[in-house]
Amino acid sequence: MKHRPLLSSLLLGGLAALLALPCGCGERKPAAGEATGPTIGFAYQDRIADAASIIAVEKQLFAEEGLAVKTFVFSSGPACSEALLTASADIGTMGDTTAVIAAARSPVKIVASHGGGEHRHRIIVAADSPVRSPADLVGRSIAVKKGTSTYGGLLAWADSLHLDLSKVKVTDMRPQDMADALLSGAIDAIVASEPTPSLVEERGGRELATLGGLGNTYPILLVARDEFLANHKDAATRFMRAMDRAAAFIADNPEEAAAIVARKTGLSQATAERAMTHHYYGLQLDDTTMASLQKIADFLVAQKTLDSPPSLPVAVDDRYLPEAR
Repeated sequence: MKHRPLLSSLLLGGLAALLALPCGCGERKPAAGEATGPTIGFAYQDRIADAASIIAVEKQLFAEEGLAVKTFVFSSGPACSEALLTASADIGTMGDTTAVIAAARSPVKIVASHGGGEHRHRIIVAADSPVRSPADLVGRSIAVKKGTSTYGGLLAWADSLHLDLSKVKVTDMRPQDMADALLSGAIDAIVASEPTPSLVEERGGRELATLGGLGNTYPILLVARDEFLANHKDAATRFMRAMDRAAAFIADNPEEAAAIVARKTGLSQATAERAMTHHYYGLQLDDTTMASLQKIADFLVAQKTLDSPPSLPVAVDDRYLPEAR
């Protein structure tokens, strides 16, 4: 009889513990910020145009949305596209040319733009170069990374000026090699997206032209694998919400955002700030973005890069954007 109070206490304690368990067949409600769902492979680029991606990763906005994200950092859109095609990544960022080609040939969807800029691609020559006009490029060499939105923009720019690129030596080159090649005299001009033009200007280059004025805003796009979207709609929506928050952070905190981007890209803050002025950042799929995509799709067909343009209603999946915002 002496042990009854102790036994009663243990029984009551056990009952209290059982009552404290959440309902739902023993499932525990995730804590705030705790990762739920799949681990998302995210392929993005270490460049100014991908500032929203950099901010989302560095400020841990994906984690705040309850997502586990494995990142893959590349230096070009085609590399991000390849990561999607091999299923190494579920979502990737790339320019319009790469995205349209991927959507035309692969089981992927364009789900949003997270930035862009009409004048973010520029043609740079050496400060003392005799090249003063586009026509002066005939018989000379120009470096560009082929297969990128910069390359697509170069083709459209040359076409608009009736500049025959068959009379120009167009060399495929990584952006990180362009400054040395130009300033050593190995090539006569480069065409690249920011921050490469700004970096070359700092070392002794000058702008010949931008690839703007062609009705294209050169959007930076989020592209996702069909299989991922079909199986993880909620995770895709939360991913895009984090990207939307990153774009808002850039707008509200431009100096801090530039400092973060500078650290991740190896740029000075002044260069990062200057290069970012050539861009806009924001999650959208507005009429301007869609018109830009249609324009580049039609141009790629005209250039025989694609046999036929992808149907944008099929290639673009805008279901996630409204909920993400």
